[in-house]
Amino acid sequence: MADERVPLARPDISQDDIDAVVSVLRTPHLSLGPKLPEFEQAFASFMGLARAVAVNSGTSALHLLVRALGLGPGDEMITSPFTFIASANCALFEGARPVFVDIDETTWNMDAERIEPAVTGNTKLLLPVHIFGRPMPMDRVMKIGLARGIPVVEDACESIGATYQGRLAGAFGLATTFAFYPNKQMTTGEGGMVVTDDEHLADLCVSLRNQGRDAGAGWLAHARLGYNYRLSDINCALGISQLARLGAFIEARAGVAERYLEQLADIEELVLPPPYTDGKMSWFVFVVRLADRFTQEQRDAVLADLRDQGITCSNYFTPVHLQPFYADLGYRPGDFPVCEKVAARTLALPFYNRLTEADQDLVVESLKSALRRL
Repeated sequence: MADERVPLARPDISQDDIDAVVSVLRTPHLSLGPKLPEFEQAFASFMGLARAVAVNSGTSALHLLVRALGLGPGDEMITSPFTFIASANCALFEGARPVFVDIDETTWNMDAERIEPAVTGNTKLLLPVHIFGRPMPMDRVMKIGLARGIPVVEDACESIGATYQGRLAGAFGLATTFAFYPNKQMTTGEGGMVVTDDEHLADLCVSLRNQGRDAGAGWLAHARLGYNYRLSDINCALGISQLARLGAFIEARAGVAERYLEQLADIEELVLPPPYTDGKMSWFVFVVRLADRFTQEQRDAVLADLRDQGITCSNYFTPVHLQPFYADLGYRPGDFPVCEKVAARTLALPFYNRLTEADQDLVVESLKSALRRL
């Protein structure tokens, strides 16, 4: 691989962010201090929901909700096979089984029409994933959940600030999860959030993230099995500062995405993300795919070619059900053909708030040259 000329992702860190972190370092309150509730209250207000519970990752947020909702061996959770693996692993952590529903070939979200047939008497949770910043059709998901008495938890880890039919992604279900890894729209370094209107559920997540301690209990008093999923005040200070600029981040990313769409529109070897007409996207990554006539091997050759030119790129995502340890659960190639077809051809291009036009031009020209060599 050549020296990196354009990275895949890069956080947008300002002097205000740095000052916010440094200000915490000048206090004795590095964890469980005042910045934690300040961040939680700001985030709950942003979402228009009652409670937010900050944790150390989106994965932890997912796990806490599965745990708090009581899923266990024999229970099933319906989700997408085309997602980051934590969306499914959160069920495995508690001995429950992820049940996958194939995706829509155009949007790459879980196909809402396929959810109902996947429901069984063992289905205890619906976990729709808003993939790449494009929300699921949540009215249809909620209709199924309400009719069947199955709670809905939204995985909005990639979609902060996106809207569907006038409501924020994450404001539909019983609870939702967000993630703040450095490649996300906003970052806390590492971090995540549970958001909900359910006070009992929020209180339980607060206890579970802090070794099972109840509010007001002593440091060595543990009411239940819990975890160290705390988020430090250092991370929270960064989150408060970043959240204040989230609207600008989302707009900047939309501008980068729009320019890619214009530059790549006439390349017949590519299938581009379609327009989103049900609300507002919050672009997480910019992923295109090769046309159907190309193979996974040819996609991999394009990725290798781009990397040789110093363009960092990736395949988003490998299907979850094709990960090696999922074979032990009985999943096999061919189980979810639309997901497998799409995943075999995806190309994630460099994408971040401050991607310059010059670097974007370099990415596009490098991609064109790689495609000519197929």
